[in-house]
Amino acid sequence: MALSTLTNNHFVAAMNHVQPQQNMVLDHPKTNLPNKAKRLAESLSHVLHLHIDPTPRTIHKNLHFINLHHSTPTMSPRENISQKWRQIQGCDDWENMLEPLHPWLRREVVKYGEFAQATYDAFDYDSFSEYCGSCRYNQNKLFQKLGLTRHGYTVTRYLYAMSHVDLPRWLERSRVADTWSKDSNWIGFVAVSDDQETRRIGRRNIVVAWRGTVAPCEWYEDFQSKLEPLGHGGAKVEQGFLSIYKSKSDATRYNKSSASEQVMNEVTNLVKGFREKGEQVSLTITGHSLGGALALLNAYEVAATIVDLPVSVISFGAPRVGNIAFKDELQQMGVKLLRVTVKQDWVPKMPGILFNERFKVFDEITGLEWVYTHYGAQLELDVRSSPYLKGGINLSGFHSLETYLHLIDGHLSCETPFRLEAKRDVALVNKSCDMLVDELRIAQCWYQLANKGLVLNAHGRWVKPKRDPEDVPSHASELCSADLGIVLM
Repeated sequence: MALSTLTNNHFVAAMNHVQPQQNMVLDHPKTNLPNKAKRLAESLSHVLHLHIDPTPRTIHKNLHFINLHHSTPTMSPRENISQKWRQIQGCDDWENMLEPLHPWLRREVVKYGEFAQATYDAFDYDSFSEYCGSCRYNQNKLFQKLGLTRHGYTVTRYLYAMSHVDLPRWLERSRVADTWSKDSNWIGFVAVSDDQETRRIGRRNIVVAWRGTVAPCEWYEDFQSKLEPLGHGGAKVEQGFLSIYKSKSDATRYNKSSASEQVMNEVTNLVKGFREKGEQVSLTITGHSLGGALALLNAYEVAATIVDLPVSVISFGAPRVGNIAFKDELQQMGVKLLRVTVKQDWVPKMPGILFNERFKVFDEITGLEWVYTHYGAQLELDVRSSPYLKGGINLSGFHSLETYLHLIDGHLSCETPFRLEAKRDVALVNKSCDMLVDELRIAQCWYQLANKGLVLNAHGRWVKPKRDPEDVPSHASELCSADLGIVLM
């Protein structure tokens, strides 16, 4: 049976059928490779109906079969989910869709995760670049450059954030004096589904994607653990997250308005425009790590501002954001949150590592406003489930969004082996970490600009090139969709 046609049921049946052979391979007297390598070879042999001997003598032959993945597509045809979109967006808190993981939900979660990953892949990390902290591409080219046009969305606005933190010089982001912005960072974008994708998913969907922590000022804010009041009720949220979301200054170029104001203006305009055309609209907010925290703050604000708009959050490796009152208000507003976590990742356990939602007695104590709590449904993954991933402790690898996306793509249920017919390219896991078993021969931290951004000029000298004019950050070009006439025409 071809790998690309193996269904979930076939896979489970195959795994049950080959269990005796699995034990036989494990008892092979010449087997002395790490367990992960053996499991990888065994699992692939079962799925492909081929015998792969996981011994040092034959491992080079096994790589041939492992590399069969290279000749298969990285995704299967997309299903029409228009009749089930509300359930996929969490109208009933994803009941009966997480265990086992519904394949339609898996595909949508991966899609939103790839939008969140785009905020890392397009970020300019080069401290010697005058544009460090910006997006390397303009919003019209972002999805094309990152290979995400297949999802059927159009970026309508970039988002910028700042922090009111005076940093020591050794923590400053850029080493260049004449930089595009000393205060702001590109923090994400707003996008909207095109007509074809809208028909497939059953409504016009607005997506907001928030980036996780990369800038020093964001690290500093992440280390804060103070709760700050939000609104006029008892809701409180982590001070550092709120600062990044709400900070602004007239002295800056990109944050005369806060990230909050930027995203709210854009989402409000989009919702108004599509509703005037008689369309059904939903909002999905996604983010990883810090981005997941910003996504929840964004959802709270939208739900409190725009009436009858379905608001869902898909977060990855996100920390706790607020207290019990914040959780209660989100629930009353109807915000739906699916928290994707990895069991070995420490970030979702912060802040409130000691006093949190696990202490149920706190729910009954009035006035206890300083206890952090998670909110929403949880999809927990386990690094140990994938035969492609190394064992041992790798904190950055456990928290990497690409590790998350790999595990989601292979997840069926807590009781079922890793889904070997998963389509997503496993090499992506090692983009910024070292998590893949060595037998796959994928270099660690391989994702970077060619020659680290240097090019050979006409005189034969290696230099840092000038950006194309259209990719240079320009406040004048960062207009909302209503200004540009995008989508709403």
